[in-house]
Amino acid sequence: MSAPRRPPNFSALRAFEAAARHENFSRAADELHLTHGAISHQVRALERELGRPLFIRNGRQVTVTSDALKFSQALARAFDEIAAAADAMRATTVAQRLTVTAIPSFAARWLAPRLGGFIDLYPEIEVVLQSSGQLQDLAREGIDVGIRFGRGNYPGMLVERLMGDVYYPVASPHYRDGALPATPQDLAQHVLLRSVEPWAPWLQAAGVALAEPTGGVMFEDLSLLIRSAADGNGVGLVRHVVAMQEIAAGKLVRLFDIEVASPDEYYFVVPLAAAARPHVVAFRAWLLGEIGAYQAAQDLTRRS
Repeated sequence: MSAPRRPPNFSALRAFEAAARHENFSRAADELHLTHGAISHQVRALERELGRPLFIRNGRQVTVTSDALKFSQALARAFDEIAAAADAMRATTVAQRLTVTAIPSFAARWLAPRLGGFIDLYPEIEVVLQSSGQLQDLAREGIDVGIRFGRGNYPGMLVERLMGDVYYPVASPHYRDGALPATPQDLAQHVLLRSVEPWAPWLQAAGVALAEPTGGVMFEDLSLLIRSAADGNGVGLVRHVVAMQEIAAGKLVRLFDIEVASPDEYYFVVPLAAAARPHVVAFRAWLLGEIGAYQAAQDLTRRS
């Protein structure tokens, strides 16, 4: 193993970067709380070490050379990374509060049952889970992470796709004393529960000439529609991710093999200022791991 390379003196690098940015030794001295002579001394020492001039001098006026300008810009990026890493280290010395918001159906039926695993890994982090269907201003409201169901257009945010979802009809096994619809065409004789998610795309995919159902209750939260379907009030069109618990428990039965991909998908959305915070980084890594395990289990179920 080769010995690590020895970088130039850090103080000299700081002095040079400030002097190059201002193209003025006096302003660099003011910024770093040094004297003009100290900046000049540091810069000359760095020039000797690098074996080349960094400035073109004309009396007290200095102009950074083109190569030195690129060098100073690289140093500025490195100093920013050092500062960010130091901030991250400081943040880990105090208890962290992580505020997560997600649509109610996903929060209650997919995320909340799994959060215990995150708490076991990071007991020092206090997780505040908010369920809301509204598109909050995450940065303004102090929310660290938003899990959104949409098209991924969230300006000014760090956005990462998590997974998609599919729609299909379900009913309670006790609906109409077990006389469930045998074919998609039979749905014309049944109560179709309504939510903000339209039936039309699934009906079209199934080749059923039925109009979008109207009247009755409109469920704005898919969790409420799932509960109504489980109570035997009708046939509901559900997303797999939020209905699979009731299906696995036998409270709902999936009808037919036809499913339609949702045009909306789940996204991890974070304000840019929060993206590098240790508790946000930890939550993202944990969440991606949980989604990977969930999708692997779904793939195994489909193949079996």
